Amino acid sequence: MNDASQHNTGTPTPEELREQVERTRDKLGQTVEALAAKADLKGQAEDLKGQAKDKVASAKERAAGKAGTASGRVRHLTEQAAQRVKERTPDAVLEETARVTAQLRERTVRAGQYAAVKTPDPLRERAERAATAVRANRAPLLAGSALLVAFLLVRRSRGRNR
Repeated sequence: MNDASQHNTGTPTPEELREQVERTRDKLGQTVEALAAKADLKGQAEDLKGQAKDKVASAKERAAGKAGTASGRVRHLTEQAAQRVKERTPDAVLEETARVTAQLRERTVRAGQYAAVKTPDPLRERAERAATAVRANRAPLLAGSALLVAFLLVRRSRGRNR
């Protein structure tokens, strides 16, 4: 009867107080977790950094694909143009061209040997590094050169049309 009279008077029992404290702890824990998640700037920054890295990687893949496609197309068109020129060039001109090319190669080798002997070592090392960089980036350089030539040809043809 004592419990019933306490319950009727509005005074909570110790068990009810424990349950209320436990519920309050649970709510407080959830609130603290929510605030911690909102305040986790480092985690948010890492998420943004990861998203940015993914976007950069995706852009690199797309650019590499486009560069590869453009490079392949330029190579194909160049081969076609070379074949057309070769087909339309008389044999005598081709033979003379081959003879002159052989002479140029021989003279180029001699000039290279002479330059190697006369060039200071630091300058030769820089030239070798530059040549290595060009060889490593051959496709982008060829594509860029082809685009530059195309741009200049278009600009030149527009100048004639005016």
